[in-house]
Amino acid sequence: MLATGLIVAYGYGIEAFMGWYSGDRYDAFTLWNRLHGPYAIPYWSLLTCNIFIPQLLWIRKLRTSPVALFLLSFVILIGMWLERFIIVVVSLHRDFLTSSWGMYYPTRWDWMTFIGTIGMFLAAMFLFLRLLPAISIFEMRTLLPEAEVKAE
Repeated sequence: MLATGLIVAYGYGIEAFMGWYSGDRYDAFTLWNRLHGPYAIPYWSLLTCNIFIPQLLWIRKLRTSPVALFLLSFVILIGMWLERFIIVVVSLHRDFLTSSWGMYYPTRWDWMTFIGTIGMFLAAMFLFLRLLPAISIFEMRTLLPEAEVKAE
């Protein structure tokens, strides 16, 4: 997660640099709109979850704690969801025509679809765990014929 967080930070940095350095006013506006526009809070949350939170893994105590790893992974997962939200919604809310500009407000159908996809993922994961359970190779070794226990 630490290495991936650094790679993601590099990607976001290059994206921002190219938007600033290219001289293209549309790229510059896209960068400015993400940083200061109406969806700035989700974008800054995205940067926090995907860049700054993984850097906490430099702390050995957090890196070796299962509870801390679970919480950090959950926050990073939220950041990954925010990335998809930013890609889709922020890219579409300011089009080239000002007449098509608008804000996105999720409806109850959007929320139900989102919750349904989480439910479908959990159902598929539980079916996978039920049909193909994780079996330790160490335990399976004793079932092989060549793993005969010799009494001395």
